[in-house]
Amino acid sequence: MAELTTTKLNAESHLLLEQPLLRLPYELSRKNFKSIQRSFERERDHVLSALKSTANDSLSGQAPAQTLASLDNMISRMQGLKRKMALLHEEEKVLHEHSRKRIQHLKDLYDIPSLADVKYDEWARIRLNRLLVDYLLRSGYGESARALAKEKGIEALVDLDVFVECHRIEESLRNGSTVEGLAWCAEHKPMMRKTSNTLEFQLRLQQYIELRREGKLLAARQHAQKYIAPHMDTHPAEIHMAAALLAFPPDTQAEPYKSLYSSFRWTTLADLFIKTHHELFSLPARPLLHIALSAGLSALKTPSCHSAYTSSTSNAKSSTTAVCPICSTELNELARSLPYAHHTKSYVENDPVVLPNGRIYGRERLMQQSAKVGLDKGQVKDLVTGDVYDVSKIRKVYIS
Repeated sequence: MAELTTTKLNAESHLLLEQPLLRLPYELSRKNFKSIQRSFERERDHVLSALKSTANDSLSGQAPAQTLASLDNMISRMQGLKRKMALLHEEEKVLHEHSRKRIQHLKDLYDIPSLADVKYDEWARIRLNRLLVDYLLRSGYGESARALAKEKGIEALVDLDVFVECHRIEESLRNGSTVEGLAWCAEHKPMMRKTSNTLEFQLRLQQYIELRREGKLLAARQHAQKYIAPHMDTHPAEIHMAAALLAFPPDTQAEPYKSLYSSFRWTTLADLFIKTHHELFSLPARPLLHIALSAGLSALKTPSCHSAYTSSTSNAKSSTTAVCPICSTELNELARSLPYAHHTKSYVENDPVVLPNGRIYGRERLMQQSAKVGLDKGQVKDLVTGDVYDVSKIRKVYIS
């Protein structure tokens, strides 16, 4: 296990894992602003056009009742815009409050001088709770995540609503419905234009496949002309397959048409939606808990952790008890495929000696442990393998 050489806290290294904490509220605020801007511009253009038309009609001798009705309609539209903007403004205030609390949470880290400070334990506990909530949300346990966030008082530090909506749409796709997915695409179309994702096209293609499965050939052709044909420049191969699908029944064994009819496509669409959702909101593809755990296991892992003679409670021949987390039964297998940590310093015991089997220990500890297990004075026992050797066979090690 790697040795902790300093207790000084490096806040910058901690922030490498915290980018989504601030990025998501920013993306949501930007989306909120764009929604307000589009609504305002749409209503402004409509009202100005209607006002000009009404003024001209009034001067042309239009009946006062019609003029008043036109003005009432414009007022009604502006009142609707006001209500919508008020709701979006409340959402924006909540996002700003979440951002403020998240910035303060990260700022608290810079006020902690040492890893040994009790304040760091408190901060790390909050982060662990955040990571657990994130993991529960990604796994579909929205109610459990909400309960944990409420109990720990970290609702402003986690993204409950975003992941709950994501899971709801994912489940609808797995259950064979494109309605929620297409509605989400329509809501986020301005953001999706900036990325080269294929989610909306694939959803429209699936609608076409379902129409063909039901035998609605005319409706399928009309749907393809309206929603699929415009993508000919970017998806020519898939569009050609879709056109040929009209000639193949749902029970066909010919590929690739059999795959197009396959129910597995719904799972593929659900996975594509999650990928698109996370990319749009700058969320990592893996749970933050997995990333943090992988980094921690790699930082502690050494080649001896997976030795055949690892010192642990599961090794009956070992005379020592492992304090290395990687050598524990719970984490050893989990860390097996992870890379080793990069160590710039080596640590050895005082007065090191080497046994005939090549294992190295400090002479004093080797003698003390051998005496404790009742060996003769002229013998020593390997603390890990349990092999016994004469003292005359050990050799001193010189570090160069």
